[in-house]
Amino acid sequence: MPSLDDDHTGTRVREQRRLARLTQRQLADRIPYSYSLLNQVECGARPATADFIAAVAHALQVDVTTLTGQPYVTELQRDRLAELVRPIREALDLYDLGVNPDLIARPAAVLVSEADRLCQQVRATHLRHASQDLPGLIVELTQTAWAVPSTPAWQALASAYRTASDIALKVGYFDLARIALDRMAWAADKASDPCLAAIRQYKRGLLYKAGDAHGTGQRLIAAGQQLLAGETSREALAVSGQLHLGASALAARAEDQGAVDTHLAAARALADRVGGEAPEVHWLSFGHRNADLHAFGAAVTMRQYDEALDQAQKIQLPASTLTSRRARYLVDRARVEMETGRLDASLKNLGAARRVAPEQVRHYPGTRETISGLVHLSRRTPDSLGHMAKWIGM
Repeated sequence: MPSLDDDHTGTRVREQRRLARLTQRQLADRIPYSYSLLNQVECGARPATADFIAAVAHALQVDVTTLTGQPYVTELQRDRLAELVRPIREALDLYDLGVNPDLIARPAAVLVSEADRLCQQVRATHLRHASQDLPGLIVELTQTAWAVPSTPAWQALASAYRTASDIALKVGYFDLARIALDRMAWAADKASDPCLAAIRQYKRGLLYKAGDAHGTGQRLIAAGQQLLAGETSREALAVSGQLHLGASALAARAEDQGAVDTHLAAARALADRVGGEAPEVHWLSFGHRNADLHAFGAAVTMRQYDEALDQAQKIQLPASTLTSRRARYLVDRARVEMETGRLDASLKNLGAARRVAPEQVRHYPGTRETISGLVHLSRRTPDSLGHMAKWIGM
C-alpha cells in the first residue's frame, strides 16, 4: 500500500477523488487535463500547477486549500487551541511569586479534591472542560501552598501540573507539556513525594516516544525507578510497574524486542505484588490489563500486525476502563485491522473510538493515518469513511 507518510498535493488529490467515489478516468473526464497527467500528479512524479489544482478543486467541489494542505484551516484550529491553553501557560508562570494578597482561595481540602477531579476528567477525555477549570485551580493551589504550606497542598499542586502536561500533550503543545512537568518536579520536591517525582520522570520519558531519542527517554524512566528504590508500598510498586510499561513502549519504538519483553515481564511481576489491578493509584490504571494493552501497543509499534491482531482479539476491556485508554486501544486496533485487510472492522472501530472520546481521537495522529490508509485501500469510499475524513479535516 502507499506510504502513510506520503504527503504531497497529489496524495491529497487522490484522497479527495476517492472520497468523491471517482476513478482517475472519471475525474480526468471532468477536468481539462489528461488522464496521464492526473496519474503522474497523484503519484508525485509531476508537480501540480495552480491551474491544475484549481480545476481539480472545482471538479471535486472542495476548497483549493484542501488540496494544498489546508494551511488556513490548520492555523484557525491552532488559534483556537492557543486560546484554550493560554490561561494554563499563564497559571504555570506564577509558581515562584509567593502569596498574592488580593486572592482568596477556596479551602485546601476543596482544592485537593478538585485536583483529583480534573485528573480524572482528562482521563475521561473531557479536555475542554478540564482546560477551562485548570488555570484557576493552579492559581489557587499555588496561593495555598505558599500561604499555608502542607504536604497535601504541594501534592495537589503537583497533580494539577501533571494534568496541565497531559492536556498540552494531547493537543500537541509539547513545549508547554515540558514546562508543566518541570513545575511538577518542583512541587513534588516541596511535597517530598518520591512517587509523584517518579511519575514526572515517566511522563518526561514518554515525551521522547514520538522521536528518535529513545535512549534519552529510557534514561529518564530509569531515573524514575531509582527514585523508588527501596520503596515497598502498594503505591510505589504500582508506579514502578507503570514505569516499566513506559519503558516497554520506548523499547518498541527502538524495535528492541528483548527489552520490550523484559520490561513487560517486570511489570507483570509487580502487578502480582500489587494484587492484580490498581486503577486508583494516581489514575495510572496499572495492572495486568494495562500490561496486556502495552504488549498490544508494542506489537503495533513494531508493525507486527498479525501478532497485534491476535492479542487484540483476546483483550476484554471492562466498563471501568478509563475512556482515554479505551479510545487509544480502539484507534490502534483500527490501524491493525486496516493493515491486515479487515477494512470494515477498521472503520467500525474508528467510529467506536470517535463516539467514546471525540476530543482525544480527533487530535490523535493514529486516527489520520488510519483514515488515510482506508481511503487509499478502499475501492469505493463508504459514506461513513467520508464523514470521518471530513471530521478530522482531510
